[in-house]
Amino acid sequence: MFKFIPFEITFIISADHLWIYHFLVSHKQTTLMPSINISDQSSSVRKRAGVRQMIKHNLKIDMTPMVDLGFLLISFFVITTELSKPTAMDIIMPTQGQPIELKDSDAVTILLDKDNTIWYYLGSWEKAKSNNTIFKTTFSGKDGLRKILNDKQHFLDGFNKEEGRNGLMLLVKPTSNASYKNLVDVLDEVTINVIKKYVVVNPSQEEIEWLIKK
Repeated sequence: MFKFIPFEITFIISADHLWIYHFLVSHKQTTLMPSINISDQSSSVRKRAGVRQMIKHNLKIDMTPMVDLGFLLISFFVITTELSKPTAMDIIMPTQGQPIELKDSDAVTILLDKDNTIWYYLGSWEKAKSNNTIFKTTFSGKDGLRKILNDKQHFLDGFNKEEGRNGLMLLVKPTSNASYKNLVDVLDEVTINVIKKYVVVNPSQEEIEWLIKK
């Protein structure tokens, strides 16, 4: 009896060897796979929660935009420097010598005073003061100083047969209270109206006293 049982067990094992092997392998997989999966999940969790390894990259700087900006700035400063060049204006100043006879019909005198005040009169000072023909004007192009000069030029075109409008003599007399801007504005009107003869002189004492009273 004892010998038969081992023989039967041996026979069963040899006959069902494949089945038993398959059973053992599948049983081992069912017992070991959960542990393997858990270990894989824990390792992936540790990888996500940990510090990533720093990747070093080579630093590359593109200097093309900086070069373009530099050329733009250079061009800007060159252009603005050319546009802002100071310009000089030729001013005819009186010289010492014999006084030149001036016709009353050709003379226009402008008095520049404080607060941008502009006075003008035609002919001589004595006649203008006695006739009360000293008027105030402005730099307006429509009814100001420019219109006065244009009307005088048109008058001389028909009155002065020799020189015409070129015979106009403009006397600019700024006081000590006048601004430099007003003087430049008058000289601009001289250039615009193409006045050939003009001069900048100091006002007389009588003219200064008259302006003080005004």
